[in-house]
Amino acid sequence: MLFSTMLRIMGFKENLKSELAYQGILVKELAALSGISRHTLDNYLNVRERIPTADVAVKIARALGVSVEYLITGEENRLEKTALGPEIRTLIQNFKQLDENDRKMVVAIVQLYKNQRKNRG
Repeated sequence: MLFSTMLRIMGFKENLKSELAYQGILVKELAALSGISRHTLDNYLNVRERIPTADVAVKIARALGVSVEYLITGEENRLEKTALGPEIRTLIQNFKQLDENDRKMVVAIVQLYKNQRKNRG
């Protein structure tokens, strides 16, 4: 039991570090996206034997666009992986970081592009 708990803790810490590096997100940016304080996130990244509660893990996972399962085990659900590849996950993450006006502009641009393709088609 203790060994499996240690694996999960080490897994969460390492997977979180890895995902932040992969997405190029700083801890302060994750704090803003997730609503979890920077200090708390630093504890998950640096303090041994520190793992978040389920509700905090969900907030972190949502902010990163990954599953809680991935943060704990490092393994993605096959359906999630095929549906949301790295390029799409990065696109979603970048979109999440925009303010409301910029999001509306991106949606309008995509819709315009879609309509132009449809009309050419």
